[in-house]
Amino acid sequence: MDADDTASLRRPPACLCVLCGLPAAGKSTLARTVSKLAAQQGWRSTVVPYDDLIPDRAFQLKVVEDDGRLQQTQTEWRLHRQAVLQCIEQFLRKPQVLAEPPPSCHINTAAWGRCVRALLEPKSLDPSPHLILLDDNFYYPSMRYEVYQLARKCSLGFCQVYLHCAVELCISRNQSRSQPLPTEVILEMAKRLESPNPQKNLWEENSVALNSTDHLPKGDIQRLMELISSALSNPLSPVDDNVEQKEADRLKCATSVVHQADQACRRLVSEAMKNARENKVPPEWMRSLAAELNESKTRFLHNLRKQFLQEVPVAKEDDIDVEHVVKTAVDVFDQDKKNILRIFINDHA
Repeated sequence: MDADDTASLRRPPACLCVLCGLPAAGKSTLARTVSKLAAQQGWRSTVVPYDDLIPDRAFQLKVVEDDGRLQQTQTEWRLHRQAVLQCIEQFLRKPQVLAEPPPSCHINTAAWGRCVRALLEPKSLDPSPHLILLDDNFYYPSMRYEVYQLARKCSLGFCQVYLHCAVELCISRNQSRSQPLPTEVILEMAKRLESPNPQKNLWEENSVALNSTDHLPKGDIQRLMELISSALSNPLSPVDDNVEQKEADRLKCATSVVHQADQACRRLVSEAMKNARENKVPPEWMRSLAAELNESKTRFLHNLRKQFLQEVPVAKEDDIDVEHVVKTAVDVFDQDKKNILRIFINDHA
């Protein structure tokens, strides 16, 4: 048993609680409410707000060369998400020596300091339970699964809260913020969001769904506090589980397939727009064509990922011919693209 394992045995109970849902669904408000109730229970708590920790530049599109062509990609935000979890793990293992994240971590160190400052007082070890609320959208299961893996690795409790709120209301709330997100971002996320599904993913069994359209009733808050209390009392086992590893590999493989399909679809959309210009499609129609093609692409990628996770019994990326899977899938989108383009060109003619 190494020093970290020994330290984990001495550590008081701790729980990672994932708050997921659309922007402006009420996650941050709920986090503040839970923190106050946690203090009444005698628990220490901290909120980890991903929006504060991950800088805006992480979401900016970058131009990279792919097969001799320049493509836009967005991958840096994944590194930042991983860095957040690395900081949480390091703090849990050695809170008394971790003053700030290492330089290699791609997050806002000042914001991270605010997250943990209260937990460092008093300086002596506090035996009270420790609740960590992760405030982010977590719209893909793979994002939440990374948190679950950390909970297993460190023998922590784990639970999830999904805040369901109508898209229209989220957009309205967002517009009243000092720095609102573009409405298109929320609409896009709503298409991609996959809420916790214990029937499909056994690791999501410790989840609760709350409707945040109106103020949450006391009964819902009580259910959540009971869920957290149960998670604190039942930490996950770090013992290796082959089933869990296969699930992790499957999620990783699905992400790779969808990413490569996305790149291929972007090229097809570009080709379609070029074809439309050559056929003298009017500018106002070009905008409509671009919107319809991108909507079709988003729908196709969402369905591809969902179908892949449900139907492909794969353990590792090396076990299947990813290139063949991507090509076969993209052929479906290519046909849809041709049909859309044909309609626009024929209507113009």
